[in-house]
Amino acid sequence: MMNTGDRRPLASRDTRWAQATARRLAALSVTPNRISQASILAGAMAGAAFCVGGQSGGTSRLLLLLGAALFCQLRLLCNLFDGMVAVEGGKASADGPFWNEFPDRIADIAIMVGIGYGIGMPGLGWAAACFSVLTAYVRELGRANEAPSDFTGPMAKPHRMAVATVAALLSAGEFLWNGHNEVLTLALAIIAIGAAATALRRAWRQVRWLKTMRL
Repeated sequence: MMNTGDRRPLASRDTRWAQATARRLAALSVTPNRISQASILAGAMAGAAFCVGGQSGGTSRLLLLLGAALFCQLRLLCNLFDGMVAVEGGKASADGPFWNEFPDRIADIAIMVGIGYGIGMPGLGWAAACFSVLTAYVRELGRANEAPSDFTGPMAKPHRMAVATVAALLSAGEFLWNGHNEVLTLALAIIAIGAAATALRRAWRQVRWLKTMRL
């Protein structure tokens, strides 16, 4: 990951536990790129757990959806620590910018598509995946146009993972009211619509910034 101040603002980055963990990872010779690559595995595991869990029942469904929630959060931890080890740990590399972005797109697709197939609505899953990737594309397009990175929502990556995590936890308890996948369906729709709105908002802000800067 590249040493840059143009980073997503995260309150967790300033916590003692995060800083201590990042120092420990750096001391263990763990590279930022390896942490970024681990997020692909976390995303794939979350997507698989959503896919199988959404089609299961009983204890298997409970454990799989709890696992999906755990892997969604593990994906975010990878996203947190790759940057901290690179920047605060001084271990940035030339190919860091690639590994900073590429694994995130794979993880987004795996998770959203996994939810979609799990609830029997693959089209909605692919829509959520496409709009999730589009939010990042618009942000990176802005950077190519020399605009500041735009991490605004309403459905930026941390928001998407928060919705997916909460939905997984609630869905694990749907048996209490004889429900089945209603929460995941609603969550996926919220992510798809919210990510589309986020991409449009970032695009509008970028065009406005470009017009202002080039007047």
